[in-house]
Amino acid sequence: MLIIFKSTASADVVIFEENAKQILSVIGNDLATAQGIITVERLPDAISKIKAAIANDKLIPSKQKKPEEEAESGQDVSFSQRALPFLELLESSLEEKMPITWGIYP
Repeated sequence: MLIIFKSTASADVVIFEENAKQILSVIGNDLATAQGIITVERLPDAISKIKAAIANDKLIPSKQKKPEEEAESGQDVSFSQRALPFLELLESSLEEKMPITWGIYP
């Protein structure tokens, strides 16, 4: 399944459920319900937690593979690469003072 994050401050961000669970857990949310909201008041804390997780992820060395192997497997996309669009959504939403809503798209 897909999780769609929406805010009027930016374009929608669509993330696979497994990756969304990881991102939401970093900011202290979970997928216990089919939808949720990240309020404007929570955005600064969410931004700092995602930035810290991205920085930590970049410290972990990736496996040395040939570019052809990486393209075939699709498994070598790091947390930082997956979380960057979400971070941009958080920052845009904070700038515009708009909440982010999310929901499961079957």
